[in-house]
Amino acid sequence: MPTKKLRELLSQPGAIRSLGAHDVFTACLIERAGLETVFIGGFGTSASMLGLPDVGFLTLTEMADAVRRMAMRVSIPVVADGDTGHGDLHNVVRTVREFEQAGAAGILLEDQVAPKRCGHFAGKAVIAADEMILKLKAAQDARRDPDFIIVARTDARAVEGIDAAIARANQYGAAGADVCFIEAPESRQELERIPREVRYPLLVNMLSGGVTPILSVNELEKLGYKIVVCPIESLLVAGTAIIRLIDTLLTRGRVDLAAEEMMTFDQVKQVLGLDEVIKLRDRLG
Repeated sequence: MPTKKLRELLSQPGAIRSLGAHDVFTACLIERAGLETVFIGGFGTSASMLGLPDVGFLTLTEMADAVRRMAMRVSIPVVADGDTGHGDLHNVVRTVREFEQAGAAGILLEDQVAPKRCGHFAGKAVIAADEMILKLKAAQDARRDPDFIIVARTDARAVEGIDAAIARANQYGAAGADVCFIEAPESRQELERIPREVRYPLLVNMLSGGVTPILSVNELEKLGYKIVVCPIESLLVAGTAIIRLIDTLLTRGRVDLAAEEMMTFDQVKQVLGLDEVIKLRDRLG
């Protein structure tokens, strides 16, 4: 069970490495490479599904469907972005149950005011800590599988400062969150301080181009972080590659000349499991 596997990973030594996958094909590549988990975030999903920014466009059903498609295709734990829980306490209950039924091994819930914004965007606002604690209690009450992981994210750093963010993380951990996550620390000193002062397992977000300095997984593990997520880099890399592909077509009139930058057709078929599909009739017969 993916939930049991994620719970085991949390109890074992070492940091858990997680890449964000903006689509299922990317999740398949992440699994084949041997990473322990895959993260499906609102930013990448909104970009790939809707072509829109992460400012609350995605609905619960759209996100749950994206989680379901990914969890059906990979066997490693899928940790899914639940945003604000998509509303009030009863919406949090539904979000947790939808994600759990979709096959997620864990969910992130944040304390932003709805409609939310990407954690590295300006103009955020947060709800009261007491209200977030009620959301976390609703999430715990809603889950059917006790191994389903609840990650409590606070965006208070940009709104109330690092002291308040650390205080909130400890409150959320004390309220029963399995993992705490302070979004968007703004310096290495803050990254070093958080594990010293937060008494619960910690997730850290290494978003290229965001406000948080980028450290290696080894550095972050030594500081005391348990889960290291690179949330949107698959989208950034894919965007760069597609721009190059378009440029090659426009300047050379053909794209096969960029073969050194592409997977082969055979490699793609292998990732997609084409042979297994074709051989199914023979195997069953």
